[in-house]
Amino acid sequence: MNVYSDIPYTSAPVTPHPLRTFDLFSPFQNSLSSKPAPLICLVHGGAWRSEDKKDYGVLARNLAAYTSSPVAVPNYRLTQPDNGVQHPTHAQDVLQLLTFLLSWSGPQGCQSPPYDPNRIFLMGHSCSAHMLSCILLDSSEPALVPSAALLRAVRGVVLSEGIYDIDTLLKSFPTYREWFIRETFGDLPTYDRYSATRMVLREGAKHISWIILHSKGDTLVDTLQSQAIYDHLQSLHDGGLQEGGQVVKNWDDLEDDHNAILQSGKYIQIVGDFICRVPNA
Repeated sequence: MNVYSDIPYTSAPVTPHPLRTFDLFSPFQNSLSSKPAPLICLVHGGAWRSEDKKDYGVLARNLAAYTSSPVAVPNYRLTQPDNGVQHPTHAQDVLQLLTFLLSWSGPQGCQSPPYDPNRIFLMGHSCSAHMLSCILLDSSEPALVPSAALLRAVRGVVLSEGIYDIDTLLKSFPTYREWFIRETFGDLPTYDRYSATRMVLREGAKHISWIILHSKGDTLVDTLQSQAIYDHLQSLHDGGLQEGGQVVKNWDDLEDDHNAILQSGKYIQIVGDFICRVPNA
């Protein structure tokens, strides 16, 4: 497997911002293959304030091996005390990465990227499930509007242990307001405007397939979040099927805690099998 590290996804100065780079894990390609594999983009979680792409290297390798597809793992700017980074900056960085990957010429020394830029799968975990939802659904944030080309390229989305409705989250976990919500979104009486369960599907996105995952052992985010986004996506897709897109769920097969599921073979299998089943993947 080829691993390319710390690739800037911005028109960066000589020294790129370390949180605006990505790593690419690319399995050796079968020389007999008639077309390049789709790209998987795995966006890390961490409550908008912590974690790093390097924490996800093992998962990326395992996904690449299981699916025979390259896996990109980006960093993005994080909310820290007094650094002024708030939503939607994190999601803006992710959108910038995805836009970059559409037209990237590939790693240095390569004639082309080791993936098909017209076939992309997105993975969001915890807070990054919210970020991807704000890009693919209409979040009314001008900075988060994807191009028509990007929407066409996205074939499927995997969201695990995600945060989608912040007001509901705070009812279940009131301490999260002080822990990370206030710094990320501001000190507001309601966060309804940031609820992904209120956002409509963007034009040109109905072909996208979704899978919503939730573990029975998650102690940090409850199933109310996953049920809410699943029901919302079902309604947007007219009961789950529209123009080839589909919405499915799985919260029966995973049993580990919030981040521990990412280390399980079952998680790899569920994600990999979903990607392989998506039409025209």
